[in-house]
Amino acid sequence: MVILAVGLILFGVFFLVVAAIGTLRLPDVFTRSHAVSLTDSLGAICVLAGLSIYQGFGINMLKILVVLVLLLLLNPVIAHATVRAAYRAGVKPQTEEDQ
Repeated sequence: MVILAVGLILFGVFFLVVAAIGTLRLPDVFTRSHAVSLTDSLGAICVLAGLSIYQGFGINMLKILVVLVLLLLLNPVIAHATVRAAYRAGVKPQTEEDQ
């Protein structure tokens, strides 16, 4: 079980690093939010699943799973609220002509 847990954690860390690189490389808030919300969710889910497997059955596993469920529910809402706030504030998406 330890090998599975470490594999999930490493898989999740890879996606979290990809999300960080996407934040630095992408041009505007809309593309950044899209990339980060997807990869951040997958990375955090894998890391938390790996941690819950590593902890085994018990109260810590229950706490980790509660955080996982909250992450699944709140991450899309936060991404949507961020993009909507940027759009309402008048931020325009970057086009190829702007580059």
